[in-house]
Amino acid sequence: MRRLLARFVDDECGATAIEYCIIAAGISIVIVSAVSGIGTALSGKFTDVSTSIK
Repeated sequence: MRRLLARFVDDECGATAIEYCIIAAGISIVIVSAVSGIGTALSGKFTDVSTSIK
């Protein structure tokens, strides 16, 4: 039983998967923020062009 508990404590496979998930979540938040900012700016430009054409 003691060996089983020691092996469980030393196992780090799950920690690696969680770290990759946290990194992927951080990258996706950055991408969504960037795309949202670019979309807002682009929408403003299209509105300006539309107003100038009218």
